[in-house]
Formats: sequence, structure tokens, C-alpha cells
Amino acid sequence: MRNLLLLIFIALFGANSDLVFSQKKNLMLEDIFLRYSSKFSPSSLKQLQWQKGSDNYLYESGNVILQVNVKTNSSNCLVTLEKINAALNANYTSFPTYEALNTNQLLISNNNTFSVFDLLKKTAINQVALPENALNVDLYKKSFRLAFTIDSNLYLSVNNKNVRITNDGGKGIAYADAVHRNEFGINKGTFWSPEGNYLAFYRMDETMVTDYPLVDVTTRIARLRNIKYPMAGMTSHQVKVGVYDIKNNKIIYLETGEPLDHYLTNISWSPDEKNVFIAVLNREQNHMWLNQYDALSGKFVKTLFEETDSHYVEPLKPMFFLDDKSNRFIWQSRRDGFNHLYLYDGNGALVKQLTKGSWEVSNLPDINYSSGDIFFEANINNPLEKHLCRVNLKSDKIIQITSISGVHTCEISSDGKFVLDTYSSQKVTGNTDLLQTNGRFVRNVYSSGNPLNDYQLGETSISSLVADDGKTPLYYRLIKPSNFDSLKKYPVIVYVYGGPHEQLILNQWSNRTELWLQYMAQQGFVCFTLDNRGSANRGRDFENIIHGQVGVTEMKDQMSGINYLKKQGFADSTRIGVHGWSYGGFITTSLMLTYPETVKVGVAGGPVMDWKYYEVMYGERYMDTPQENPDGYAKSSCLDKTNQLKGKLLIIHGGQDPTVVWQNSLMFIENCIKNNKQVDYFIYPTHEHNVMGRDRLHLMQKVTDYFINFL
Repeated sequence: MRNLLLLIFIALFGANSDLVFSQKKNLMLEDIFLRYSSKFSPSSLKQLQWQKGSDNYLYESGNVILQVNVKTNSSNCLVTLEKINAALNANYTSFPTYEALNTNQLLISNNNTFSVFDLLKKTAINQVALPENALNVDLYKKSFRLAFTIDSNLYLSVNNKNVRITNDGGKGIAYADAVHRNEFGINKGTFWSPEGNYLAFYRMDETMVTDYPLVDVTTRIARLRNIKYPMAGMTSHQVKVGVYDIKNNKIIYLETGEPLDHYLTNISWSPDEKNVFIAVLNREQNHMWLNQYDALSGKFVKTLFEETDSHYVEPLKPMFFLDDKSNRFIWQSRRDGFNHLYLYDGNGALVKQLTKGSWEVSNLPDINYSSGDIFFEANINNPLEKHLCRVNLKSDKIIQITSISGVHTCEISSDGKFVLDTYSSQKVTGNTDLLQTNGRFVRNVYSSGNPLNDYQLGETSISSLVADDGKTPLYYRLIKPSNFDSLKKYPVIVYVYGGPHEQLILNQWSNRTELWLQYMAQQGFVCFTLDNRGSANRGRDFENIIHGQVGVTEMKDQMSGINYLKKQGFADSTRIGVHGWSYGGFITTSLMLTYPETVKVGVAGGPVMDWKYYEVMYGERYMDTPQENPDGYAKSSCLDKTNQLKGKLLIIHGGQDPTVVWQNSLMFIENCIKNNKQVDYFIYPTHEHNVMGRDRLHLMQKVTDYFINFL
């Protein structure tokens, strides 16, 4: 009987038996959006970091922190979770966030609890538990002082005592929080002096800004929640920078002058704690002054230098002082067309430009003072990759340290001799290598497996095409169905963002969005993404071509991509759809209205529909004010073009969106009604600018179904 069954099996499946046993799985939306971390995120060494002051690196493994010596490759248990719990009187089931302060101490943090653990004595040296409602926590590690806010007022925790520093926070006044709507690289509101004797902080006054209503519908009687939302061309908030003297319990405010609605960005301290430096930007954002202020009196000292641009100046990084008692510092600027490093002396005189080329510096991780090497990360030689490089202060010689294709994130050892290099690419899920800072490979520290190895995926390719100017390369990613047949015609989904500060096409491992595009390829779509002019990391001219006319060049470039697809023969020109969120929602809607004969289906999430409804900082940078640029605002608006809508369009918006306010899409719907145009509309009543958490699955199921049903 067994032999008979075997003969039947062979007769039925024959030569295809390999396919039976090697059948790969299809992606599921639930796995992508609810279980991405556990199923698809490549594994890595948890909390990998250098142990400061040693030749060791640390990482979490199970219930221990392992210490590995780079020279011998020997490892040992530094401390167990059991010891941490005993010392901190805690019951952690996995390691909280830790940082090696030195060879003998770990900083342990969890929510609003901070401790220093002594590795020799296995005891806690300092323990501070802030109130649960404390926000904007900023720890000065040397003396274990913490700044934080409660109800928009500034507090300090010194010697385990909480001291209230300000009293008038709230009702339009906010202390020690990020200001200017987090533009200009601002992500916090407090700045410790080098020795922790002073604290610089922002004070933002929004009382003069018009209230903007958001409605909370979760109560039986819906509640009004007003936010401050200065729109382009309208009254903006006013910001000051204060300095708190801890020893004398005194606040002074820097005399930053007028007009009061200018931007105070990129705050930094002089190494001797005597001066505070601020990149002051006019409201027009085309003139920047790097100003010096006396930290004790608040008096203006001098302007070190100025930068101007006919479009905009956008300082994103504060001064980086060299710790060599020379007061020299490094400044990042796009003044020559690309973001590069410039060395200045303490008086603000330019010493020299340190880096130069048609590529962008993205990060400045470290300096080796003994060798004079400045380490930086940049997309040198390839705009789709990021590599660690170094430049010598004396010789000006630039050396690329990492060489393997991909996007690299690196940490430099305390002595500046070794690098922990973590990278991925389209082909490498995630590796960590140990390198010397001369680029010599020492050993592989970790290689993750491929979490997508058992799944049926479409062929992914990255390449470039030329923009309509005949010279600018535009990079794109193309995903074909796994059973692709070159003789068939496939519907196309174009996924787009297209705005500044974002680059979608990189030589790195797939993220959640790319997995969704792979899922759509499994449903029979060709998926296409292109970084148009206006997007990030390609230089000043590539980005600021959109100034005063957002949407125009972006759409031209997206259409260049669509026309390229049409020429390949496999794209069904009658079934082309577009999806994007935020700026991508604006481009999606604009394409539907401007090229209705080409784009048949669109899903636009959180879209800006008219830039006069967008916030002052971002909006005026790229569009000036509506009063200064009425034609540009009119041309970019989607509101008066609804009569051109022909295809199927789904608009999605968060009912609590404080970034792209709900008014944008509501006014678009109102104009569709006036023009007797049918449009589909969906609101997530409790979500802000994006739909996150478990509801993300609901959102992406809706987006998926819309393309399947109508494309």
C-alpha cells in the first residue's frame, strides 16, 4: 500500500516535487502592520555600544550584558539583570535602557526613572524618580541634574530635590519645549552648559497666535480643544532664550532683539560657559546671523558671520566646538550648494572649508583629537548610500572608511581607533562589522538572518531616469509581481512623498512601507517610487527648485517616471494609481487633478490642499507668504481645480490632526460638492497627522481595498 501511494504521488507531481516542498509564503497585511517587529524586522545586537574609556563594547544578550574586548575578541558577563534589579529595587523582566558612562558606571533609565549603577560594587549610586507627568526630561550626566517640565513650567531636579524655576507657564506660554514647530533641527527646549552650571532654555509666547479648534468627539458632549496654529502670512509666536544660573537661582534673558517673530535656532554654549551662541533667522528665512551673547548679562556680544540666500537659509546643526581649548568650531552649511563642514576660529573667522563635493554631510559623530581626524557620515560617491568618512584638520585629506554598499550607521571608540559599523542594503538585511578607523576590516560582529527568506517576493530594482531638463538623474525603485510576465499588462501603483527632508530611494533593507508595496505586487500590481526634485540629500539646487511653486516640478518628475513605465510595455496606461501621505497626499491629489487622463485612482492621506492653510515656518520657507506670492499659492492650490477630477479619489484625514489641519480636506470636499464631483472620504476621529498603532492595519486595509476595487 505504501509503495502504491508513493507511485501515485510521483505520477501526480513528478518533476515538480521540488516546487511542492519549496513553496514560499505570501505576505499578510496583519503581519506587516501588527507584527512587523517580530516577523520582518532583521535581528540585531540589542543596545550595542562602546564602553567609554576602554577597548570594549557592550550588548544585551538574554539576561546579561556582555562585554567584548576588540583586541582579543574575548567576552564576559559585565552584569546580570538580577544584579540590576537587586541594586535598583526593581523587577525588570528585560534590560531597561542603559549607557556606559565609563568603565565603572552604567546609566539606567526607564520612563521617568534614572539611576547610576556601580559595576564594581553592584550598587546604585544615584536614583531619581521624576513625577509621572514630567515631560521634556534633559539629564546632565556629570552631576546628575535633570531639567523637565510640568504643565509648561520649567523644573530642575538637583540632589533629588525638585525645584520649580518658572511660574507663568500655560495658557499660551511654554517653557523648555521645542519651538518653531520643530523646524530648523529643533527637537528639544533645554541646553546644559558644558559643566552643568547653567541651563539655557526656550520660552515661547503664543498668546498672540489665533486659536485653532480641534474637536474631541469621544465624550458625549464633544469638547473643544484649541491649539495655537500660526498659518502662513499670519501672526506668529514669539520666542526668548533664558539662562538659569543654578548656583545663584537666577534667570536672565538674552537680548536677541527685534522683530520678535524671528527664529532662534541651533543653540550652543562656549566651552568656558561664558557665552551662548544662536543662529538667528529672519522670518523671511533668507538671512541668518550667528550671534554671540554673554551668558551672565544676556547682552549681545557680536555677530560671528552671516549667511544669505535668495530662496532660504535653513540652519539645522549647532556649532560643534573642538575640545582643544582653541575655541575653534565646525559649522555645517549649504552655501556652496551641498551641506559641508567649515572650520572657524573662536572669533568667527573662516579658517577653511573641510569637505567639498557634490554630496552631502549628514552627521558628525566624533573627533579624534590626538590625530586631528573629524569623523562624518555622508552620501559620498553615491546619493543612495551613507558612509563613514574622516577628514584631517591639518592635511584636509578625506578618507572613506566604510566601503561595502549600503547605508551605514557607525559608532567610534573612545580612543578613535575602532568603529562599530552597522549597515544594510537591498541585499544585506543587517550586519555589524568591527573596523579600524583606517578602514581595515577586523571581524564581523553580527549578521542577521533574512526574515523574508520564506516569502514570495517580487523582483525589486533600483535605477535612475533623467528629468525633463535633460540632465538631472532621478532615482526610482520598481517592484514587479513575483510571477511577472513581460507580455502582460499590469496596473501600476505610484507611491510618493516628494517633499523636502525625505528620501525614499536608498540602498537599504526594506522597511514597512516597502513591504506593503511588496504585498501589493503579490496582488498583481507593479509598484513604483521615485524621488523627485524637491526631496532630500541631493543638494541645495535639487531641493529649492520648488521654492514659490510647490507641486510644479514634483509633478513633472513624477510624470517622467510614469511615462518611463509606459514605455516599458508592461504597464497598463489605463490603470495607473497614486498613493501618498502629507506632502505625498498633496502630490497625489495634484496629480489626479492635473493629469486626470493619466492618473485614474488616488489615495491621499493627510493632504495639504491649499498652502495658505499650512503653518508659518514650513509654509513660508518654501512658498513665502500668501501676500508676497499670491500667484504661487493659487497655482499650487487643489481647491479651485476640483472641476478637473475624473478618476476615483479617496481622501483620508485624522480628526485631531495638528500638523495638516482638517480644514484642508474639508474645504476640498466642499469644492467637490460645488462642482458636483464625487469623491470618497474617510476620517479617523481620534488620530492626529498619521494613523498609528493597531488602527494602522485598518488604514492600510482600506488603502489596499481601494486600489484592488478600482484599479
